[in-house]
Amino acid sequence: MSATAYGASHLTHSMAPAAIAPPSRPEERESLIPYADRPIAFLLRYVMQYRTAHAVVLAAVLAAVACSVGSQYAVKHLVDVLSAGPQAGQGAWAALGLLAAIIAGDNLLWRLGGWVAADSFTRVTGHMRADLFHHLSGHAPDYFADRSPGVLASRISATANAAWTVLSTMTWNALPPTVAVCIAIAFLAGVDVVMAGTLVVIAGGMAFLLTWLAGRGKPLHQDYAAKAAAVDGELVDVVQNIGLVRAFGATIRERERFGQTVSNEVASRKRSLRYLEKLRLAHAVMTALLTVGLLCWALMLWQAGRATTGDIVMTCGLGFTILHGTRDLAVALVELIQHVARLSEAVKALLVPHALPDRPDAKPIRPRGGGVAFQDVSFAYPGARTDGGGRVLRHFDLSIAPGERVGLVGRSGSGKSTALALLQRFAAPQSGHILIDGQDIAGVSQASLAAMLAVVPQDVSLFQRSVLENIRYGRPDATDAEVLRAAEAAHCREFIEAMPKGFHTEVGQRGVRLSGGQRQRLAIARALLKDAPILLLDEATSALDSESEMAVQAALERLMRGRTVIAVAHRLGTLRHFDRIVVMQDGQVREQGSPAELALRPGLYRDLLQSQGMATAA
Repeated sequence: MSATAYGASHLTHSMAPAAIAPPSRPEERESLIPYADRPIAFLLRYVMQYRTAHAVVLAAVLAAVACSVGSQYAVKHLVDVLSAGPQAGQGAWAALGLLAAIIAGDNLLWRLGGWVAADSFTRVTGHMRADLFHHLSGHAPDYFADRSPGVLASRISATANAAWTVLSTMTWNALPPTVAVCIAIAFLAGVDVVMAGTLVVIAGGMAFLLTWLAGRGKPLHQDYAAKAAAVDGELVDVVQNIGLVRAFGATIRERERFGQTVSNEVASRKRSLRYLEKLRLAHAVMTALLTVGLLCWALMLWQAGRATTGDIVMTCGLGFTILHGTRDLAVALVELIQHVARLSEAVKALLVPHALPDRPDAKPIRPRGGGVAFQDVSFAYPGARTDGGGRVLRHFDLSIAPGERVGLVGRSGSGKSTALALLQRFAAPQSGHILIDGQDIAGVSQASLAAMLAVVPQDVSLFQRSVLENIRYGRPDATDAEVLRAAEAAHCREFIEAMPKGFHTEVGQRGVRLSGGQRQRLAIARALLKDAPILLLDEATSALDSESEMAVQAALERLMRGRTVIAVAHRLGTLRHFDRIVVMQDGQVREQGSPAELALRPGLYRDLLQSQGMATAA
């Protein structure tokens, strides 16, 4: 790596922008689970974290609405003063000054609320997404195997977007007309109490009717939310597998499938919107009749000498305020119901309890060399029979000393990879115990357990990031010099520096720009950098050609030094220098011993050697 590249990589690592850190402590985030069926309470949880800022926004909105409606009273006052003629004198200027001040307050207070909301609303949705990702990342791999990554990702975004829309709609569209109508009715009470009381009864009845009708449309809105998430998931799924689509000539078929998915979403959205429009039409007819009746009532009061000219002007203005306010409120309420339905669907889908959470009393594991023990472990996957026939592991016992190299072999389905998965606590056995350095992994924190293990799998997972970032993933605080040493030890520096941008070259989706052997060597470099006491190798060379396998084997030999190693392998030649071979069948240990011993002993291992043409491999 050149000096220029080294300096640039160090700068990239040390000066990366800080991520959003949710204000809630990690141990408190599990409390999100009770909010799965309470979307509004879920939103308020984040609003309350910025209660002061939201209180400022609320106060600014209320004051702005008061000024907006109060301007009608100021106009009435100005008209009444001007009705006295030129002799009004300074009173006219005072009335005009009051009106000007209210107009100025109306405009400036809205801007104050918007300025504060730009910060507080954004923080709410940012921390919400961070907490949802924190919860989602705590699931075991089996959770993601049963769900589309695109749907999960879109639901996190949909939750934040729905929360933003609910906050914005409530603040700018629902609250102002509600307050405006209440203040308008209060001013009308100054003209005629009976008129104002009648208006309250009618408006309350309208609000109840519209709310009831809006609630009946909730299933339509939830159906649209689910179909919108399905579109996002289908799109991501096809894009991630576009190579498979092209290989099977399925482009047209996938276009038709996606088109049908979009059509279902469009039809569902149309039903949702049409229902909302029916509510708006009903409200428009009712409010128009109400406003006309209000103006007729005010005119009759003027004819009877019970109202001034200013009262009539104010009543006309307040009538339109009530008309527009109730219309805007109806529009906002039906939109709120739609967005709350989408928020509810997304939150309910995401806040699924973790299958294997840390125990409340979980403690960090205490490293003592890296010994591993499986004690009478039995395991069956969910839905399988647990009476013996469906078990992958049956009373499985195995002890591995610190620093020992042990190979797990056996035919497919014998339980080898399952044993590694249980050791990583991707699942929990139905009975028995798994110990590391004498400590049951069920009672230790998962973070400390992960720190004890380094894994080199057959299917290497790489992020769509630079080579440098993928290697450094093993230990984020590693210096560039340490990354470079790990790359050299894994025999991957040469091909890295041959890339267009060296260590800063992006590897593509899941490392698609690299060969299988290159991906394996990057995984080995990552494991070297992590420097964990226990190394798990799950078919780490099975998919490689001979030349790539030789390079990877050399890197693995460097990686295995001084560590406890558990390797699952079909190619028995890769285990010839291991301390012990454990032969598994039907979820149990059938044979074990050194490679030389087992090669001379009739049994499953020698049968496997013969099947691979290695009968004299001892």
